[in-house]
Amino acid sequence: MEGSANFLKGVNMKNVVPEEVLKEIFHRRLKRSYLNGEVYNKLKKMILAGKFKKGERLIQEKLALRFNVSRQTIRTVFFQLKKDGLILWKQKDGTFVN
Repeated sequence: MEGSANFLKGVNMKNVVPEEVLKEIFHRRLKRSYLNGEVYNKLKKMILAGKFKKGERLIQEKLALRFNVSRQTIRTVFFQLKKDGLILWKQKDGTFVN
């Protein structure tokens, strides 16, 4: 912790979670492939359940915020959904439910 004390100079300490607590909560980082799979499964279920209507535009930024992931994760999920025939990519128009 001594080394991180220099790093944290000037930081409001009441808003900083101690490193020991973080290690206890997060034993290891989630693998990106696991995260992609989780978002893919949720989005696929939403499409199949009719939460998104056929022809409805899917916006990367909104979905990234909704799932609390990066836009890159959403792009990766879109690629798989396109491969599965669940969405269509129209160049310059966007991504739509198939």
